[in-house]
Amino acid sequence: MKKLLAIAAVMAIVFALPACKSKVKDADIQKSAQSALASIPSTGALTADVKDGIVTVNGEVKDAAAQASVEPAVKDIKGVKSVVNNTTIAAPVVETPVITADDPLTKAVQDAVKDNAGVTAQVNDGVVTLTGTIKKADLPKLMQKINATRPKKVENKLTVN
Repeated sequence: MKKLLAIAAVMAIVFALPACKSKVKDADIQKSAQSALASIPSTGALTADVKDGIVTVNGEVKDAAAQASVEPAVKDIKGVKSVVNNTTIAAPVVETPVITADDPLTKAVQDAVKDNAGVTAQVNDGVVTLTGTIKKADLPKLMQKINATRPKKVENKLTVN
């Protein structure tokens, strides 16, 4: 009988030990995940929500590489069962070109064409229209000067000789 009681006691201890292991709290996982996400390039703060060891990451990252680095940054944290990556990639920033107003543009264009006697230029709503004749060797330099004035568009109606 004593052997049976001893065996039962040992079995109870063996089965009770796994239940006594300390479970990692979601709040601790969240704190670690937030720290890990701080190094990922984003347009704002990335957030990590944790429920039952499942980490859900939200926010906007700068590019696809940053988005791909979310899961590896979080998955090895103790207590993480899985990672749901709900991040989005920021839209690319498109810079609007600066277009010079007609009055200063007209003056700048006139200065650019003054060395080319056979060339005339007109400006209308940011569009420069070139007419006349020009030597083939002089055309690249003139076009460079005209483009430097920052027009909306250049209409080249020059005759090249």
